[in-house]
Amino acid sequence: MKKALEGVKILDFSRVLAGPYCTMLLADMGAEVIKVERPGSGDDSRHFGPYQKGESAYYSLLNRGKKSIEINLKDEQDLEIIRNLIREVDIVVENYRPGIMEKFGLDYDSVKALNPNIIYTSISGFGQNGPYKERPAYDLVAQAMGGMMSITGYEHTPPTRTGSSLGDMSAALFATYGTLVALFHKERTGEGQFVDVAMMDSIVAMLETNVLQNTVAGINPGRVGSRHPLSTPFDAYRVKDGYIVIAIANNPLFEKLCHIMEQPELIEDERFTTDELRTSHEQELKVIIENFLSSYTVEEAESMLLDAGLPASRIQSIEEVVQDEQMKVREMLVDIEHPIAGKMTLVGNPAKLSATPADPSNAPPMLGEHNTVFKK
Repeated sequence: MKKALEGVKILDFSRVLAGPYCTMLLADMGAEVIKVERPGSGDDSRHFGPYQKGESAYYSLLNRGKKSIEINLKDEQDLEIIRNLIREVDIVVENYRPGIMEKFGLDYDSVKALNPNIIYTSISGFGQNGPYKERPAYDLVAQAMGGMMSITGYEHTPPTRTGSSLGDMSAALFATYGTLVALFHKERTGEGQFVDVAMMDSIVAMLETNVLQNTVAGINPGRVGSRHPLSTPFDAYRVKDGYIVIAIANNPLFEKLCHIMEQPELIEDERFTTDELRTSHEQELKVIIENFLSSYTVEEAESMLLDAGLPASRIQSIEEVVQDEQMKVREMLVDIEHPIAGKMTLVGNPAKLSATPADPSNAPPMLGEHNTVFKK
């Protein structure tokens, strides 16, 4: 079956997480991704665990379906190989700090001189302009500077990083989006362009209504734990043997909950008649709900609430997610055949296309595996 991006060629200078995740998503959809790696050691992530038979699963996830060439960007002969490849590809992706690619003569203007219609995607901590552009950044820095940490955690605990690298992953998604929009524009006009994605910008974009609370309502949002700052009941609630989440954001669903709890009088309680009022009296309502749930197990509470049509769920561990039948049906766990590690189970691609489905089952390249193909 023809892939959506079949025939699209990408020269990938990125490493570790944000850039490689972007180009992995494009490779899943059929793009030919030529990954440029340091001779001898390759991408840093080749040395990140967990390992299977000495091979990095981290690297395998982020670089499946790509080709690898070893290139020394300080060597003129290797740079000439790169310049020749630039003339042939549609897209360049890099995630170095601004100014680094310019030192090698591989910045957008230099690349555009070689290939006038190139799409050039840059991912960095703070973007290509502004007072922070030269600052070093990792995910933790982006989450801190972008405000995400200030709203993550509980009121009386320190600010907390999210459990996954949201700065990197959100930047990767916006870079993929920007690259595909640029590719669509190029298909229509023949014109390439520069795509500039910053991790801090991406984090701010993920803040959604938290920004509006400040710009519109003049509120400086803080940490509220698992609950929603605007809707109630919308939180994790203690039950007999653990916790369950309930997500209610309108009156009809709240009325259903009141009937389940056999407390219909709460519907007319002046503290709870609107979502806004329920949020103002969130702690009082939480006590009522948890008193009711205290005699139910997680399984019992989840079944009761779901049977009534309420959005609710147990809080699954990662192991439970991996074993979840829904993930199997959705093909969110895929097996690849690694030439050394053997069968390795990775996370699949969440975009399910009916005519041109993703193929996330391809192995990652060995370091320099395609040197003979491209280093002529």
